[in-house]
Amino acid sequence: MIYKGKAIRVQALGDGIAEMQFDLEGDSVNKFNRLTLNEFRQAVDALRAEATLKGVLVSSAKGMFIVGADVTEFLELFRAPEEELRGWCLEINRVFSDFEDLPVPTVVAINGMALGGGFEMCLACDFRVMAESARVGLPEVKLGINPGFGGTVRLPRLIGSDNAIEWIAAGKENSAAEALKVGAVDAVVADDRLREAALDLVKRAAAGELDFLSRRQPKLEPLKLGNIEQMMAFESAKAYVAAQAGPHYLAPLAAVKTIQKAANCAREAALEIEVGGFVKLAATTVAQSLVGLFLNEQELKRKARKYDKDAREVSLAAVLGAGIMGGGIAYQSALKGTPILMKDIREDSIRQGLAEADKQLAKRVEKGRMTVQQMAEVLNGIRPTLSYGDFRQVDLVVEAVVEKLEVKQAVLAEVEAQVPEDSVLTSNTSTISISLLAESLKHPQRFCGMHFFNPVPLMPLVEVIRGRQTGEQTIATTVAYARKMGKTPIVVNDCPGFLVNRVLFPYFSGFTRLLAAGIDFRRIDRVMEAFGWPMGPAYLLDVVGIDTAVHARNVLAEGYPERMKEEGPTAIDMLLGAGRLGQKSGSGFYAYEHDGGSKPKKLEDPQVAELLRPLVRETRELDDEEIVNRLMLPLCLETVRCLEEGIVESAAEADMGLIYGIGFPPFRGGALRYIDALGVSRFVELADRHAELGPLYQPTEKLRDMARQGRTFFA
Repeated sequence: MIYKGKAIRVQALGDGIAEMQFDLEGDSVNKFNRLTLNEFRQAVDALRAEATLKGVLVSSAKGMFIVGADVTEFLELFRAPEEELRGWCLEINRVFSDFEDLPVPTVVAINGMALGGGFEMCLACDFRVMAESARVGLPEVKLGINPGFGGTVRLPRLIGSDNAIEWIAAGKENSAAEALKVGAVDAVVADDRLREAALDLVKRAAAGELDFLSRRQPKLEPLKLGNIEQMMAFESAKAYVAAQAGPHYLAPLAAVKTIQKAANCAREAALEIEVGGFVKLAATTVAQSLVGLFLNEQELKRKARKYDKDAREVSLAAVLGAGIMGGGIAYQSALKGTPILMKDIREDSIRQGLAEADKQLAKRVEKGRMTVQQMAEVLNGIRPTLSYGDFRQVDLVVEAVVEKLEVKQAVLAEVEAQVPEDSVLTSNTSTISISLLAESLKHPQRFCGMHFFNPVPLMPLVEVIRGRQTGEQTIATTVAYARKMGKTPIVVNDCPGFLVNRVLFPYFSGFTRLLAAGIDFRRIDRVMEAFGWPMGPAYLLDVVGIDTAVHARNVLAEGYPERMKEEGPTAIDMLLGAGRLGQKSGSGFYAYEHDGGSKPKKLEDPQVAELLRPLVRETRELDDEEIVNRLMLPLCLETVRCLEEGIVESAAEADMGLIYGIGFPPFRGGALRYIDALGVSRFVELADRHAELGPLYQPTEKLRDMARQGRTFFA
């Protein structure tokens, strides 16, 4: 044994060949944490000291090569002074360079995933052999940063600047075929031949059959592009990447600029430029929010997995109520491998539900993500029915009928008598109390909420709502089924509006108050889209449906009259009275027309201003920052209340619910991280300055305590 640590071991294989194998003790995957990086230094030094060394094979003892850096360990380092972070990065890069400069050929066997620092390890090798099923990439931009272990230096010199910019700025994972096509790897082999092929390659290189030094040399030199070629390549790339990334995501464009700045530099100078760019990005609030988002996602997955041991298998599901929502649920279940019955009392609703599923599958076929035969198999997994004939085999039911208490209670009581006694019943209600719905059931412990968001195929969130009498196995089974459907479940406790709608409607209330102050809804939409929302509040209300919004608003007003009851008619009441229901009716705040695209085209309609004019109680001049504050303050404060009341268990779940459920700007990290970024004290002061606007703008006492004590929602 040449070297043995807790994450890396180096052993002699004979004939001067050594194998450096990554195998992080006590973990299911390899990652570059501090332990691994420290041992990497020691392993490289051990290899350099081997006088008889002729070649090095790099491999993984786990199902994946290296999934990247351990973000949980480095988050604190990202907050360190720039010089400290810069010094650390340069020190790590010296290890990678020392490995790359070994006087013998190095070959890496890439299995499973090699992402971020894991792929940068591969780039430091002379030759790369990849398993057919493996994937590689540099996804750092998704965390608001750029590669920091040489990715922006080595990859452009291996595959060309155009390909490297595409890989790095998009941050996507790439298949073995894609990697081979651009030259990121040298060979792709069957999974079971990976080690054999890589070992054969290192032996051939050690024997002089392959010139490993000539393969290494381009990575040590400047990019082979003339000045005019550089200008054409980088300027066009910067314009394209900036347009794709948008103004809030800095890392993709920064990566292009880093590659451009280092284009005329040899390796060491280029690495210093990369580290400089990395350090600047790591200090931004965008990077801190996106890293926090990544950690929140890991936390959600961990919590969801805890339910697995208590969950019952769902082999056959059912959805009650077809149409667009029921069809979307049926499509998603069948697509992910769980057959589903789709029941309705009307034939035309069944047809509409099947048409929705067919439309979604046709899109996948058009994009090459599915064959026609696979489409037919998924459709066969959806069994339409007008009766309860096959419900004796159903394991879980999703009720998705009209949003009326009496109707839902009647349907749930009816289906309870048709399914086995251990079946789970759920409701897709968006506002009605789960405990109230359960009053019609004989076995309320088998019942919970399962709130999908529209459109079901696109929206990742499912709220799993626990009623007063809901059993833990019911929650566990529903969470497991949601995960199997490819969704992210968040368990919340019962209250009017649950988590997402309860938080969203104070935002809408802030919006309608701005309209009453004479602010043009089109300007508000532009301001909030510039803030980072995918659509402004007027456009969002049109997508939700004005009638749906009025119903939800009324439920919340009844539940929280002191905060959410309106003093008189608002803009959405006026639109509802005029029959302007949003996109579904062709008119709401905006007019809509179908021009053959996938979604209706939004048009301005001068009639709306006249319709809303009687609501204007005052005319005020407000700047863009004030518009943002009047909308974000009530949303954030209601999120705080949900956390304090235990409606949602953690700050991570609250923030992820808003990001996944209503499109809260991811680069801002969620409502609670947004408060942290502003500073809790500053946020409370801001709310107090708006106290005259009413209870929705008043901080809780616990939040005031946090401000006084200097505490935050996230460590």
